[in-house]
Amino acid sequence: MCWWRFAGSAAIAAAGAITLPAQAELSAEELAKLAQNPVGNLVSVPFQNNTNLNYGPENKTQNILNIQPVIPVSVNEEWNIITRTILPVVSQPALYPGDDRTNGLGDTVFTAFLSPAKPGSLIWGAGPVVQLPTNTNGQLGNRNWGMGLSGVVLHLEKGDPWVYGVLVNNIWSLSDSGSGGSYNNATIQPFINYNLSDGLYITSSPIITANWKEENSQRWVVPLGGGVGKIFHFGKLPVNMQLAAYYNVVTPDDGANWQIRAQIQFMFPK
Repeated sequence: MCWWRFAGSAAIAAAGAITLPAQAELSAEELAKLAQNPVGNLVSVPFQNNTNLNYGPENKTQNILNIQPVIPVSVNEEWNIITRTILPVVSQPALYPGDDRTNGLGDTVFTAFLSPAKPGSLIWGAGPVVQLPTNTNGQLGNRNWGMGLSGVVLHLEKGDPWVYGVLVNNIWSLSDSGSGGSYNNATIQPFINYNLSDGLYITSSPIITANWKEENSQRWVVPLGGGVGKIFHFGKLPVNMQLAAYYNVVTPDDGANWQIRAQIQFMFPK
């Protein structure tokens, strides 16, 4: 199964959009907002673990650890390119009686967002997304390359505790000659965060997916849920930690019904 069914993708990887003077130390509240902006000028390395319950025809547990480095590149004073890479490490349960669990890498997804370097309260980014067939087993991905478009828009304003927006993409396979055949998949990730004091926040970021090749009754995964996050420090290194749960109100016949998401994100503000 490819990354768009992992519900991690794509998850919101962290970045920032708060501009402060050089050497200024960010507060916990400011760091929390940095962690909620997918297209800010901040290096970060999130490790997002998604545990999908009652997955597959045998109703077993699937686990996907998404390694999601975010690296910004300055084009000039006006524009940045924010690169996001998602490399899934997958533990796939048996799919039929007598089958064994399969462990390995899934397909890598790379996105490059062009985004204004000095945005206002309305922030946006857009660019290409590429799917690379890095899977180590046919059950963990597709052997055809893919390409598409991705975009994000969000509201983030100093003094406002709310950060909200949506990230979308669609990826089409470039061929159908490899194992797994052609694909056409969309991801829609709305997110809303309410920031409390001391870097504590309430969050909801369900990852909605659509497999356009399937019939309508098997096409969608629509989760509902949320969780909490908190900024901590390991020495001087800020770390964003998050725990959430989502129930799939719409899912294919063999799809998971619950997902438990835990994330630790190492942040390197300038």
